[in-house]
Amino acid sequence: MEKSLFEQMDGTCTQAGDYLLPNLTVPEEEQKSIGIWGQRYARYLKQHHKILYYNLLTSWKLNAHLTEIDRQAEEMFLRLVKQMAEREGVTEQLKAENQMEWVCRMNNIRNRAAEVVNTELVISS
Repeated sequence: MEKSLFEQMDGTCTQAGDYLLPNLTVPEEEQKSIGIWGQRYARYLKQHHKILYYNLLTSWKLNAHLTEIDRQAEEMFLRLVKQMAEREGVTEQLKAENQMEWVCRMNNIRNRAAEVVNTELVISS
């Protein structure tokens, strides 16, 4: 019996009844934790860019891609919060003098920074 193309490429098969099934193995992918930004981006891809999502998934590149987007988004978020806080005068001195005012202003800054990251990086990537 002539070898199949799969067998010619050093692939092996197992007989299952009348069928020859290829012995396929899934490559080991390094498991990295994906943060909130990566999860949001994955949800966005799955809902709005299904072809890209499934191409990344089937090529075993999805986890690495989501991890990279998460890293970039987190860096952008922290940088924006720091810049906005400096620009608006939200300092440690304000925190010591009026904690509630500091919390309100920091929450406002964090919400605006999150909106920018969602718009610029998560949705437009």
